[in-house]
Amino acid sequence: MSMFEDRRYQWRETYFVFFDPDRRPKLEALRSKLEASQGTHFTIANAATDSQGRIESITILAPDDFAAMDISFLAGSEVRDEARELVEELSSFACQPDERKKLERLKRCQGRFDVLHFEQSNDADDEEEGLFDPSGLLIVLDALVELTDGIAVDPQSGAIL
Repeated sequence: MSMFEDRRYQWRETYFVFFDPDRRPKLEALRSKLEASQGTHFTIANAATDSQGRIESITILAPDDFAAMDISFLAGSEVRDEARELVEELSSFACQPDERKKLERLKRCQGRFDVLHFEQSNDADDEEEGLFDPSGLLIVLDALVELTDGIAVDPQSGAIL
């Protein structure tokens, strides 16, 4: 079940993590990484893996952040083509040397995690507004980048994270 089907959550933004598909992590590696950094902060649901236990899709709930993330894996020439287009777009901006290196690596990526970030809707009084916290998203992105040796991108702003 996607978080789009849960009326308690609203989609906020999408991030990408590009990487070599041979480095796609196993579900247990991600679970261990998140538990080591945040204990019980996250709940994993709707996990689908391939026969080797590598992540196909997963939902990560961060109840304390009033947030959730749907993550899905894509691979192939279409991802590589999209990465190259993204490199062309991002190359026009003034980049730091480390960003230029990431852009060169990005051209060769053929795997990608799409990380859809959702905010839990709040039907309570206005005093409870503002409880949404994006820190869980950053923790998950960092874990995915580390496990895949990948590159996180915010396509809306064109930022390399």
